[in-house]
Amino acid sequence: MKNSEPELITFGCRLNTYESEVMRDHARKAGLGDAIIFNTCAVTKEAERQGRQAIRRARRENPDAKIIVTGCSAQIDPSAYAAMAEIDQVIGNDLKLKAETWSAPGEARILVNDIMSVTETASHMLEGFESRARAIVQVQNGCDHRCTFCIIPYGRGNSRSVPIGVIVDQVRALVEQGYKEIVFTGVDVTSYGPDLPGSPSFGQMIRRVLALVPELPRLRLSSLDPVEIDEDLWQLIAQEPRLMPHLHLSLQAGDDMILKRMKRRHLRADVIDLCQKARDLRPDISFGADIIAGFPTETDEMFQNTLNIIEECDLTFLHIFPYSEREGTPAAKMPQVEPKIRKERTKRLREKGELQMHKFLRSNLNKTLQVIVEKDNMTRAENFAPIRLCADQKAGTLLSIHTTEIEGDVLIGTPV
Repeated sequence: MKNSEPELITFGCRLNTYESEVMRDHARKAGLGDAIIFNTCAVTKEAERQGRQAIRRARRENPDAKIIVTGCSAQIDPSAYAAMAEIDQVIGNDLKLKAETWSAPGEARILVNDIMSVTETASHMLEGFESRARAIVQVQNGCDHRCTFCIIPYGRGNSRSVPIGVIVDQVRALVEQGYKEIVFTGVDVTSYGPDLPGSPSFGQMIRRVLALVPELPRLRLSSLDPVEIDEDLWQLIAQEPRLMPHLHLSLQAGDDMILKRMKRRHLRADVIDLCQKARDLRPDISFGADIIAGFPTETDEMFQNTLNIIEECDLTFLHIFPYSEREGTPAAKMPQVEPKIRKERTKRLREKGELQMHKFLRSNLNKTLQVIVEKDNMTRAENFAPIRLCADQKAGTLLSIHTTEIEGDVLIGTPV
């Protein structure tokens, strides 16, 4: 064994980040210290291109290492990765989370199941997270919806939920290790519950966890479907100070026709109403959103509706993606917007996002905020505002700071 630690290279979402830590733990215990493990993403062709590029570079720089590739892209097209000479083994998205996959890997070059046949609920206890101020807990996996642009259900399978007791045990264990902020993540977290006894809602699960782990200071949520916020979650937004006032919405577009062609279940008015209701209940709340630029058939007028909704909803933390054709999805067969126009619209959306971010930072100037310290004295406030401290503080520390100025894309803060 050349190293004591396997190297994990992760692409994509928070769920992949969580699962990389599960794999790191399994691979470490299996003695795979010389392995380089790639956890791939399939959300765009660019993400896949970057993954393949990184694999080739890793092989050039580490000719003797064992290179293992897993994740959504590997699950969807395992033969394409098996055909790469740089790769020793391809492992599917469900098998990557099983300890026995790593402890007895065998000689098979491809270990991939039919993801749609997987009904087992994910539940993985972690001993901690590498170099992170906050810990991520997977509460759900898979997706039952079939948005016309999305290939991810074919990499993740159908929706399945982690039992509340398992979530409580993991949150409690992480808090005992000193983690002061937990992020609940999944592929479609607001679909949580129907597959469990009693069909608890997402909000009911959160309420139970917070009640059973009263020592948890901060809970944050990953991306939410705008039409699936249940009544319990609304009550928590209004009444629970430990639930952080920052919601990230799976918006995708701000034009009704494009939303229908995407097969989304919300319209622009639903998102505007959601943001207004949340602000009425929690005035300090901030919003992020995923937005796709240049979806097939998108006209200038339709794009303008998406551009406008950013300001109408006062969205701040934007994840902007140029539309990427995914073979096997209905949107790939629709009339395509020219790549040049997609690129230009992406640029305009990102410029709008920069203006919104600076507006948000100005609104948080000369305020006393509670933050959690990340690395290099960077912190996040409860509303997710990025703040750099003037003085050294230990990662994971919760403290109050006063914001004094803006420097680039961050606030500057002083402990009080």
